[in-house]
Amino acid sequence: MIFVFGSNLAGRHGKGAALFARQNHGAEYGVGIGRTGNSYAIPTKGHSIKPIPLTSIAGFVMEFIAYARRNPELEFEVTKIGCGLAGYKESDIAPMFKDAPPNCHLPDGWR
Repeated sequence: MIFVFGSNLAGRHGKGAALFARQNHGAEYGVGIGRTGNSYAIPTKGHSIKPIPLTSIAGFVMEFIAYARRNPELEFEVTKIGCGLAGYKESDIAPMFKDAPPNCHLPDGWR
């Protein structure tokens, strides 16, 4: 299972799910986008660690969904990205995953 978490573009995985990903799933410090180890980073904050616009997050989510579709043999555990330290509501983020393939295990209520 690949752990999918919200990150920042600087790849400073110092708190929340990002820290968990670094400590337990091989997320590489300094890599804020994509797959490292047994994890996949979706940016929800910028280099300055401030939240990025929802339109930018949606683009990163689309890239993730494309990756998941290209890798149907992998299973992805998607966390509530952007809903913790970035401060967005689930109603802002969940719709971005409406086209996620079946190998993406989404939080309750996100499908």
